[in-house]
Amino acid sequence: MQTISHRSKGFDGKLAVIGLGSIGSMALWQASRLSDAVVGFEAHTPAHGRSAVGGDTRLFRMIYRGSPAHYPILERSRDLWAELEAETGQDILTRCGGLSIGTTDGTYLHSVLETARINGAAHQILGREEMAERYPQHNLRADDAAVFDPNAGVLRTDRAVTAAIAAAQANDATVLSNTPVTSIRETSDGVVVTSGDTSWTFENVIVASGGWSQRLMPDYLKAHTETRRVFLSWFVARDAAQFTPEKFPTFSRMYDDRSMYGAPAVDGVTVKATLDGRGTVTTDPDAFPRELTTAEIADTLETVSEFLPGLVPSIVRSDAFPDLYTEDRNPLLGWLGGSSRIYCATGFSGGGFKNATGFGHIAAYESLGKHSLDGLEFVRPERFRTS
Repeated sequence: MQTISHRSKGFDGKLAVIGLGSIGSMALWQASRLSDAVVGFEAHTPAHGRSAVGGDTRLFRMIYRGSPAHYPILERSRDLWAELEAETGQDILTRCGGLSIGTTDGTYLHSVLETARINGAAHQILGREEMAERYPQHNLRADDAAVFDPNAGVLRTDRAVTAAIAAAQANDATVLSNTPVTSIRETSDGVVVTSGDTSWTFENVIVASGGWSQRLMPDYLKAHTETRRVFLSWFVARDAAQFTPEKFPTFSRMYDDRSMYGAPAVDGVTVKATLDGRGTVTTDPDAFPRELTTAEIADTLETVSEFLPGLVPSIVRSDAFPDLYTEDRNPLLGWLGGSSRIYCATGFSGGGFKNATGFGHIAAYESLGKHSLDGLEFVRPERFRTS
């Protein structure tokens, strides 16, 4: 078992971060800027391929459908991705733009445009003809249009997480790998964190263990969350030069009958193209099917054949990952209660990575008592106490 180098006032540290995935790694990095008594617990190794970090890439975008309250967090996240790149020398966010594609008068594009206009986010509306001319890789329907986000891009997930952890360690944070947390228990003045036969005591704790978080949650949150299996798929391009980040922005394409999102060939070979919203409930994040079902394969191939004829309609790689979903699909970010020392940063419902730096920043600053932000009622865990 690894040891902790910093002890103070009877504690093993000021803050423990449980789970060093997408949000936890960023919270550890931000917390390490504020204190040298920060410890991260990872059940396996950072950025391991079985967690929701797996899958190479995630979409970053500044326009989306959903609550306008997310936009300030997106702005902060964008700045912090740049800070992480500058601090570590890693290329993490490829700024290639992004497309939202759908029916001209459909609910999807209407929602995207409404949110963009409320937030004042930069965007460009592309009619069918202009879209077909600029991005011929997409086989469009007769009444299609698109919204282009010039600030969107694609994030390299494993590179982002390992960079954040390295930056935290450079700031004297301690990382305990292969140390699964089996329980957390609040006392009168701290939180006891237990892994197997070993326990530590911290002033405060952040729970950021994604699909595994339910094991450390109170019952009232378990009742409003579920762990879901999310799968991804990749294809080979007939002409890889047409699917580079310079020519093929990230995309999200939504209709009533089918939907798909994807990313360019960051490896120069394979294109991510994945069905949207197909997560299925799993009772055990450690044991669920990683292989796609026959129905999932058929649906994926049918969709990619229609949407992207420049891809060979054969799945060359696929995988599945666990993530925690909330009932309302908004995250759990905040204290478990008014006097609690346990802070939740989980339940991102398959969409947290783009905001990981921003949410990690909030979690670190609030859990270390540096400030408490207003306007975040839609993510506070206590919203489920009375529902």
